[in-house]
Amino acid sequence: MNHTQLPSFKKAILSAFLITLLTSATLFAKTITVASIAELQTAINKAQPGDVILLKTGVYTTTEDIVVNKQGTAQQPITIAAEKIGTTEITGKGGFNVVSPAKCIIIKGFKFTHLASKAKTGNGTSFCRFTQNIFETPGDGEDLTVAGSDQEIDYNTFQNKNAMGRFVAIRGEGKQIAERLHIHHNYFNTAASQGGKNGAEAFQFGLSGFSMSLSNSIVEYNLFEKCEGENELISVKVGGVTLRYNTIRDCPAQFTLRHGNKNLVYGNYFKNTPGLRIFGDDHKVFSNYFEDCKPAITIGNGGAEVADGAPLVSHDRPDRLLIVFNTLVNNKENIVQTPRKDGLGATYVTVANNIIQGGGEATKISGPMVNAKWQGNIIFNTAGAGDLPQGSYQNVDPKLVKDAAGIYQLPANNPLINNTIGQYPDVQVASKAVVLLPSQVGYLAKP
Repeated sequence: MNHTQLPSFKKAILSAFLITLLTSATLFAKTITVASIAELQTAINKAQPGDVILLKTGVYTTTEDIVVNKQGTAQQPITIAAEKIGTTEITGKGGFNVVSPAKCIIIKGFKFTHLASKAKTGNGTSFCRFTQNIFETPGDGEDLTVAGSDQEIDYNTFQNKNAMGRFVAIRGEGKQIAERLHIHHNYFNTAASQGGKNGAEAFQFGLSGFSMSLSNSIVEYNLFEKCEGENELISVKVGGVTLRYNTIRDCPAQFTLRHGNKNLVYGNYFKNTPGLRIFGDDHKVFSNYFEDCKPAITIGNGGAEVADGAPLVSHDRPDRLLIVFNTLVNNKENIVQTPRKDGLGATYVTVANNIIQGGGEATKISGPMVNAKWQGNIIFNTAGAGDLPQGSYQNVDPKLVKDAAGIYQLPANNPLINNTIGQYPDVQVASKAVVLLPSQVGYLAKP
């Protein structure tokens, strides 16, 4: 044998061996169809990577949780699915409880009407996915609780909640929130008011105890409509979350950065809501669209300073906020800071290059704003500049044009586009708000 050919020969043998392994794994993967909860649990207990377990169309009543602790692989996840999307209903006392060391699990196509707080991914799980499901779980508690990291929650419909608790709650372990989550294309539809009680947000990302940790997660392309469980619609209580391209429409509750730092909020569409409220530090809020809101943007009036040792549950004073390139149209209140007895206000806030057209006063600030920077803002046809400092704005017609989605935009040839003030290299000025329709999200939309 020519020894110079030996490396190529070894590569060929190795390639053949790997192909054999992959082929064998595919051959061993099975599709198993079951017709009872007992058969479903048995199939899950025996599942191997690549298996697809289908529960036949029908209504199934549970007496306890369906426990999932198996591991698939990235190439061969274990799929647990309805025989047909939306036609297999699980009711009763238990739901899918995905527990450690579960990994690479897909739960797809079910309608869940079992008791609340029974669908969950636990600490120690990873790369699990809930997709194209309907959640309508009765009683107090969450429709879906997510812990563990690298999970994906997409194309689900969460609907018709009339109890305490949330559609979705994100949790963690110790002081660390779940990391690297991707939550997208979900439809959050109709949550009834719980009479002012705290704990009925549509979506809660974290708790105070997790607030100093970073999640590095993305929440995008979700639609919220008619959700009014409490005064907060979305409550973010951690840091390092990107919230972009979401549509919040006809929800009498606020999108709130309640605790945590370094979140990004951009490209979101707010229509007929109380807008966005901000506490915490180093958030960037840009290229969002607010119409018919009251108010549009609320800069929190801090009750304490966590960096100085205040309890994590405090309304942490906002520091170093960046609020730029947002468009506000016909809002009864635009940019506000509400009064607070002995409030600490906010520090080092930049409000720049925003367009405020129509509605009430451009700003109403009722607390300290130490070392604030106001510059390059455009106001037109408002009830006045309010508390905007002289020299920080122009009162000119921005000549906004309504596009096909109903958003008032600057036309491409508008000179204001290239006439902004200040440098903001970390901000994507071109990121425009996205208006989502029910047909584009939820269990019936095509992933």
